[in-house]
Amino acid sequence: MLGLFFDLGSTFTKVSAFDLDKCELIAKAKAPSTANIDITIGLNNALSEVFKQTGKKIEDFDVRRATSSAKGGLRIVAVGLVPDLTAEAAKRASLGAGAKVIKTYSYELSESDLDEIYRLKPDLIVLAGGTDGGNKYYPLINAKKLSSLDLDIPVIYAGNKDVADEVHRIFEKAKKEIYITENVMPEFGVLNITPVQSKIREIFLERLIISKGLDKAKKFVDSIVMPTPLAVLKACEKFSSLNGETMLVDVGGATTDVCSVASGKPTQSFVILKGLPEPYVKRTVEGDLGVRVSAYSLWEAVSEEVWKNLLGNLNSYREKVKFLSENTDFIPTKEEDIYFDHVLASVAIDIAVRRHVGHIEVVYSPMGSLYFQYGKDLTDVRALIGTGGPLIYNPYNLKSISFALFNPNEPFVLKPKNPDIFIDKEYILYAIGLISEIFPEKSDKLISKYIVRVSKEERSNDIKK
Repeated sequence: MLGLFFDLGSTFTKVSAFDLDKCELIAKAKAPSTANIDITIGLNNALSEVFKQTGKKIEDFDVRRATSSAKGGLRIVAVGLVPDLTAEAAKRASLGAGAKVIKTYSYELSESDLDEIYRLKPDLIVLAGGTDGGNKYYPLINAKKLSSLDLDIPVIYAGNKDVADEVHRIFEKAKKEIYITENVMPEFGVLNITPVQSKIREIFLERLIISKGLDKAKKFVDSIVMPTPLAVLKACEKFSSLNGETMLVDVGGATTDVCSVASGKPTQSFVILKGLPEPYVKRTVEGDLGVRVSAYSLWEAVSEEVWKNLLGNLNSYREKVKFLSENTDFIPTKEEDIYFDHVLASVAIDIAVRRHVGHIEVVYSPMGSLYFQYGKDLTDVRALIGTGGPLIYNPYNLKSISFALFNPNEPFVLKPKNPDIFIDKEYILYAIGLISEIFPEKSDKLISKYIVRVSKEERSNDIKK
């Protein structure tokens, strides 16, 4: 049985071909994405290379499935009541569904908020607010305001169930698309994100693929089944089931994603866990941390002193940042450019992992010091995976991924201390995520075969570069 698996990306269209009986990668190719013109052009270019490598035709492949992050991926606005509670819960649910949360709003939406949502033109809005039996005012007033927007986009309501019927009537009266699902936070501090995530994926499959023009790919692909980040997250879950608690770092041109499959509970008995409960499977995406589209915002994210320590004289590098942000398909060949990409990826990883992992705050009291943990303690995760083109194809990749590790000088930032490191060298995690849904045992074999642990000797030699 032969399988073709596609990633219809914003910058590149990638294709991987597998002999699924042998659990073997037989070909792979990529071509610049043409989603803004006609997605089939880039798809054809990548497929031609795969057919050349294999001697096969499209009809020779029994399974043809795709993921997509083209045209900006799945862009969501999350609206909730309290920033650290229902708004955060709506955001986490959206991220876990493979979306890019472009803005989060809390309390009553203002006119300027509504204007901003109109300008952002998201693909989908997730509206939450109020525990079941709790606040009714905010979900209702925000429903009325959102229903008045001159936007033809679906809204998912995942708030107080007591007003769900009324919210439905408000949107129906305005002739707007509304979906009702279970409350994302039915009780204070209790997360219920799976129903929202299922609904997001359902809407992605039924509506958004067509609205983004991705349905043209269907002459090559049986189905586009999920956003690319969700496929990578599923691969991370599968990997974790084989190798123990895991963190994954995915460096891209526009964003840096971090996923963790771990409980994240305190590893020290004297630490008290605070804040909103963390999901066992967690994804964060940093839209300001990329090495191409977001190169300028990445440069601005840290001080000049940090860059000077890493690069020395900064004059020429400022121009390079501008060049990279304007030439997003640039592939470095000179040593200086390769090294600069490594430095950008390293800083992106450091910041993104800091934002993903938990931290400890110390409160001094008459009874002594109290230690409170916010977020996930990932110090004891067993595995760390590196993926994403800017990381995989750079010869300094192990040095870059070391920026995801625990720093003894910052003991309260709960990064992994001593995990085994794995690199997605063939760039096929998205395909493994797709395969895991239809052939779980085959995805296990592919993980064992292609997501290979880096030896201690390799780690030591690379970090010395």
